[in-house]
Amino acid sequence: MSKKILYDRFIFLNKLIAFTFSLLILFFYFSFIFIIGFKPEILGILLNNSYITIGIVWGLSIIFFSIILTLAYTLISNNFLDKIKEKLKE
Repeated sequence: MSKKILYDRFIFLNKLIAFTFSLLILFFYFSFIFIIGFKPEILGILLNNSYITIGIVWGLSIIFFSIILTLAYTLISNNFLDKIKEKLKE
């Protein structure tokens, strides 16, 4: 495989993964913000008659989802994209 094709493949895969993960995070974050802006009573619903609301759970879920996607990107980058980068250096 030529270096030009390998380089193009590396750039495409890197951008595809980064943009996909970014769009997922932005979707969840902005849906949370839109609900706060237009229907805040939804996020104020208590879960199982406790002091924890849907808003707290959703906010923490966004944080945990971001951490999981960062972990996934790191694993993909270390195990797959770095191998392509090493081939390019040869």
